[in-house]
Amino acid sequence: MKRLIIHGDPGIRKGAIIEYDGEEVICFAISRNGEWHGPEKVQLWCTVGTEDEFEDFEKRNFTPHFLDVDRVDAEAVEVIRPKADLAL
Repeated sequence: MKRLIIHGDPGIRKGAIIEYDGEEVICFAISRNGEWHGPEKVQLWCTVGTEDEFEDFEKRNFTPHFLDVDRVDAEAVEVIRPKADLAL
């Protein structure tokens, strides 16, 4: 599990599956920064990981401050699934 900062908006939401640097990950949570104040481009701060790590994310079995951080531009992200399926 890691934190991914995306500079720009590739059109993803929570539950998206993306690929960057040859790695396919799921976006567990997304915080959108820079709408009103801050950088010129919007930044998406995503908590990403594999399907095996989702249970740890749900149970908060991690320390957010100690996650590894990667930064990429929105153009470097390949969107496989833009958002999770609607669950009722």
